[in-house]
Amino acid sequence: MPEILLTPLQRKAHRAAAHHLKPVVHIGADGLSPAVVAEADRALVAHGLIKIKVLSDERGVREAMLEALAGQLGAARVQHIGKLLVLWRPRPPQEEAACTPRRAGPRIVKLVSFSKSGSHRATVKKVRVMGNERVTAGGQIKRARVRTSSIKKKPGQA
Repeated sequence: MPEILLTPLQRKAHRAAAHHLKPVVHIGADGLSPAVVAEADRALVAHGLIKIKVLSDERGVREAMLEALAGQLGAARVQHIGKLLVLWRPRPPQEEAACTPRRAGPRIVKLVSFSKSGSHRATVKKVRVMGNERVTAGGQIKRARVRTSSIKKKPGQA
């Protein structure tokens, strides 16, 4: 696969997005083995933008690894700083599972009650709310009821 070429503006955006990432692939003493390439490919499919840590001390070796990975995986070289390599490849479109829409189920809700004096902390209570319940403005849990609609607004009746 050919390597993807990025404009300087795209490279800058990907460098900024990769700043907080941790390395997901580590290349050790064995170098660029087929297992490392396969793992980097899986990471690119899952994440799109990845960091790779190379434990080699030679800069030329790291540059060659970055070039080889980008060429083999069809990815773009984003950054090489120190022992970290950053690669980007657009993620493939995800297949949406055809399933029935989910109904309202239980969920965890935080109820916050503030103290009457301003010098105390607010108390936070986590409550499990079922699908047929609702939380009122006062923090009480009530069973939801079907709201009655106006007869005048029903379609098809004259």
